[in-house]
Amino acid sequence: MNLFEKFGLSQALNTAIKKLGFKKPTLIQEKAIPAIHQKKDVIGESATGSGKTLAFGCGIIDTVVPGKGVQALVLAPTRELAEQVRGVLNQLAKEKKLKILSIYGGVAINPQIHNLPTADVVVATPGRLLDHLQRRTVDLSKVKLLVLDEADRMFDMGFIEDIEKILRLCPKKRQTLFFSATISGDIKKFAKKYMVNPVRVSADKMVDPEKLKQVYYDVQKNQKLALLIHLLKNEDSGLVMVFCNTRRNTDFVVKNLKANKISAIAIHGGLTQNKRTKTINLFNDAKVGALVCTDVAARGLDIDNVSHVYNYDIPKDSKDYVHRIGRTARAGEEGKVINILCDYDHDNFSRILQAYREFKIEKIKIPALEKVTIKTSPQRRRAPAGRGRFARNGRGHRKAHAYN
Repeated sequence: MNLFEKFGLSQALNTAIKKLGFKKPTLIQEKAIPAIHQKKDVIGESATGSGKTLAFGCGIIDTVVPGKGVQALVLAPTRELAEQVRGVLNQLAKEKKLKILSIYGGVAINPQIHNLPTADVVVATPGRLLDHLQRRTVDLSKVKLLVLDEADRMFDMGFIEDIEKILRLCPKKRQTLFFSATISGDIKKFAKKYMVNPVRVSADKMVDPEKLKQVYYDVQKNQKLALLIHLLKNEDSGLVMVFCNTRRNTDFVVKNLKANKISAIAIHGGLTQNKRTKTINLFNDAKVGALVCTDVAARGLDIDNVSHVYNYDIPKDSKDYVHRIGRTARAGEEGKVINILCDYDHDNFSRILQAYREFKIEKIKIPALEKVTIKTSPQRRRAPAGRGRFARNGRGHRKAHAYN
């Protein structure tokens, strides 16, 4: 027996779930689907990759009637997550033939305007949805089900006011679902204001602490890149994610990994949507070994088989550290987190250790490092008088230390 059948879902939805090969619900699905099916408001605490999209997707598919306007709205913090959610919902809706549309910035708005009048479900980032609302190209008056996915991330990104504007334009009589990796005080206040007697459900983290090894190196600033290159060349690893705090550092690291014959690709908010989508697909298909990214890739994206996570920069927010390391040691697999610290990372690292005293992060001795030549520096420097913005060497590159 397929264990999803016990939830009382529609035949069309059960058929779609069977075709996707799902037989046993995950913990968050086990806890959330019954409450969602009973039309209750739900706050779900669950990590990326735990199956929450299918959980709220079941509610959407069995609530929405084709051809009756936008009846379900999912708000997501990033373009990638919006597109990912749309993909899952499309698979669940195959038997019902719902029209599901994702709308986000970074791409042309006219095709979205053309498709919105016939959409049944909309998955949107807050900024682009507000743009459509101001243009009067979307009607939310028939929304029966509203989902905030990765709610904590949206609040961290400063979307609270945008979300409030959107919620005020939806019918008050509706079902509201919040899904988040952590339930912060802001989310609790928001839930009290916009939800009716919400049921709170939570699932354990997908990361297995017994299979996750965390280590750190404490190096000089100009040794960071040399150490990263050494480790990437010598560690026995599968897919690798390297996290940086800024777009500038991300581009800097990728450029220099490639210069040292390491297969790497970057993703951050400064890239076009097409480029970001292509990057994720290349990485998921193991066409490149290392994905160098900002925290835009730490949350929401369904990336499997990551064996190593490198923190080239230590995040300022300790919660971001947890989301980064959650990319590995999943579903029973082993994983390793390697933190590369220099003097400007110490404060951030101390906050993480204080916030998560249960973490065992071992200090590792620095190996012998070969010198590496770097092409550009990630930091802006004041150019000498009369030399333009940057002083450059004869090859057109900014001068830099051999190690960094």
